[in-house]
Amino acid sequence: MAELLSVHVHIPQKDDIWQLKSQGPGLSRNSSAQQFDNKLKYNLPRKRTLDIEFRDLKYSVKDGHHKKGRKEILKGISGRFKSGELTAIMGPSGAGKSSLMNILAGYRISDIEGDILVKGKTRNLRSFRKYSCYIMQDDHLLPHLSVEEAMMCSANLKLDESMPQADKEKEVHDILETLGLSEHKKTRASNLSGGQRKRLSIALEMVNNPPIMFFDEPTSGLDSSSCFQCISLLKNLAAGGRVIICTIHQPSAKLFMMFDHLYMLTDGEVLYKGGVKQMLPYLKSMGLECPPYNNPADYVMEVAAGDSGEENVHMLMNSVKSGNLDKFLANETVNNSNRSSNTSINTESELGDCIQIDANENTKLLAVSDGNASYIPADDFMTDGQDNSSRSTESDSSLTEEIAGDHECHTFNTSCFTQFKILFIRTFMSIMRDATLTRLRLISHLTVGILIGVLYLGIGNEATKVFNNAGCLFFCMLFLMFSALMPTVLTFPMEMTVCVREHLNYWYSLKAYYLAKTMADMPFQIIFPLIYGSIVYWMTSQPSDFMRFVMFLTLLTQTSLVAQSLGLLIGAATSLQVAVFLGPITGIPLLMFSGFFVNFDTIPIYLQWITYMSYISYAFEGVLQAVYGFDREALECEKAAQSPECRYMKSETILTELDVDDAKFYVDFIVLCVFFIVLRVSCYFVLRWRVKAQR
Repeated sequence: MAELLSVHVHIPQKDDIWQLKSQGPGLSRNSSAQQFDNKLKYNLPRKRTLDIEFRDLKYSVKDGHHKKGRKEILKGISGRFKSGELTAIMGPSGAGKSSLMNILAGYRISDIEGDILVKGKTRNLRSFRKYSCYIMQDDHLLPHLSVEEAMMCSANLKLDESMPQADKEKEVHDILETLGLSEHKKTRASNLSGGQRKRLSIALEMVNNPPIMFFDEPTSGLDSSSCFQCISLLKNLAAGGRVIICTIHQPSAKLFMMFDHLYMLTDGEVLYKGGVKQMLPYLKSMGLECPPYNNPADYVMEVAAGDSGEENVHMLMNSVKSGNLDKFLANETVNNSNRSSNTSINTESELGDCIQIDANENTKLLAVSDGNASYIPADDFMTDGQDNSSRSTESDSSLTEEIAGDHECHTFNTSCFTQFKILFIRTFMSIMRDATLTRLRLISHLTVGILIGVLYLGIGNEATKVFNNAGCLFFCMLFLMFSALMPTVLTFPMEMTVCVREHLNYWYSLKAYYLAKTMADMPFQIIFPLIYGSIVYWMTSQPSDFMRFVMFLTLLTQTSLVAQSLGLLIGAATSLQVAVFLGPITGIPLLMFSGFFVNFDTIPIYLQWITYMSYISYAFEGVLQAVYGFDREALECEKAAQSPECRYMKSETILTELDVDDAKFYVDFIVLCVFFIVLRVSCYFVLRWRVKAQR
């Protein structure tokens, strides 16, 4: 009965593989031998050993309950993660898993004590980030790019510029083939399934073949089949000599036994660190035996959470601190080496009745495709040394060399100009394919322009409808402000998550990204106001003067650009929820002090300064100058010239009545340019602050 109920995972031997390949269906579900062979065409090259070690690592944050108090998240922990091993960091909620991961990945650098070593040497963070990557729990991908386009952007940014384009395309093709994404390379990221999105996130970072990879909850949100595919892929990557570290929350028994190394945390301290196969024997030696037929991962999580008693938690912590755990693992290593050299080691006695598994140290997972995962022996996994060296994208010496120079772009594999060019094309394509940013905006500008034109049809040259015309001009400013502000506020915070991930994984500099983002969207932000302004200007019968027409369109375009700049600043500084609220709210005072609702002299002295901060007031003032200033000829009036309704025939009277008689068009133009520059530069520095704040 025990044998029937126990979970039995069999990892095939080398002879089994060749038998499976010759017979047809293999270990993978619903896969044929031909599919298995196809998945083995590309073997990721082995990376050299780059073990990560940390000693007496402490991390604390400000305690919200005490102004000067601090809360310890990590309490002097130590450990070592070796290359070639798939390491799991586990623990209850609040144990410090994510904090440890962020610190090791270099995403958090403040309030930290202790040493972090790479291959026995103190870690240089800038160099470390260059040959490591961090794949977060949420799959932040650009939704409008296809799998192939996203991969080529990654290749062009992360691989050396001197590398031929054909070689980059081959690298991308091979990675997609290995990760089972070749059939979906024309599919946009928004149409991928959860498992495919996770694999694409991994594929994007595999372009430059990093030797150290961090994964935050890689199985989060995936079904059991996708989880198995994902962990199989990580096992494969580790088999190539990489350091693969991931946080994981309560894996199944099948997934748990695929890990090589476990680092168990609870309340910021280490409960267990060592091989997965040695965990249950160690717990048994400490008087904690896993009940029959339980998942070992669930059991150790229950122990860490204190379900078996707080005294047991403290006992395990003290065992780690006193070195008893290290002695036990050392003895287990000696005992294992003295065992008979059978090809299959039955570990039932080690794992109790919780789980039964056949293991072989020479067997590694390899290919992953949709719905299946295949196995291959470690001897067959590696290509010969010559092929490996030629396939590797960076030499061993380049992994540990110090980065020279202080200029930000010099530390990347591509120049600033190349980064700008690639990011400009990528951003431009995303905007073109985004219905909200292109088609919807174009339709709205056309529709509203025609509607306003019909509503105010032919009033621009009538003296009796001057104030109606002023309302029309003000509404033009109002519409262009919100049509430029709100789409940016809604989309930029989501792009920010992609930007932060790619920048911290050393794809490109913030300068290149921000300049490309600004330049790619500017053509659309200029064309749409020109279309809208042209419709409104001629339908409302404004002066038939080309210079006035150009001045009118210039101010409309400037208003749109400044409003978009404000949207970028809000989006860069806040989250999406806050940005959606702040976007319209910031527009209210700008409109109230624009000069349309209240004249400047009517505003209380202590509030008049707000008028100078309103770019809408300068835009409205400049438009009135363009339409009614510069000695415009008298307006038409159907009444008699002496009639009160015709007192606004002269343009000077209109400007005086609207309190803009002393305004200068060139001053308004220059001030709007200053607003644009200041907001754009401020947004860049806020972007840098946002990235720094996350670390």
